Amino acid sequence: MQSINVFVYGTLKPDENNYFLCADRVISSTPAIAHAYLYHLPFSYPVIVPGNAVTHGYLLTFHDRAILEILDDYEQHEPEAIASFGSDNDYERREIEVFDLKGDSIGLAWAYVMKPEQIDRLNGVLIPSGVWHSKK
Repeated sequence: MQSINVFVYGTLKPDENNYFLCADRVISSTPAIAHAYLYHLPFSYPVIVPGNAVTHGYLLTFHDRAILEILDDYEQHEPEAIASFGSDNDYERREIEVFDLKGDSIGLAWAYVMKPEQIDRLNGVLIPSGVWHSKK
């Protein structure tokens, strides 16, 4: 089986509360960045929108695609549904380019992103630092 990469930037990061959902399946965890705007939602979790900002997170590597079913369920993403504003999906899972902390590309990874219209509707607040922590 081929390994799979997922970029996490919120509650699934190794130092956050929900990392336990995937911790026993992680092959490696590497600090990484993505070109995306990071927002905090009033529900105490973050979202990203791909763009010209920098979001800090982790590149998690797993043995196989089975992890996507677990993460899709957690992120309330239904791959068969049309991931558009107004659908039942909170997030859209898509592949994005991920970079090491020096800015060099380290490849593609799956990430859960949200449309700007939905972030506005949910009263998201931009996090200019690009770093989200649940513990303040």
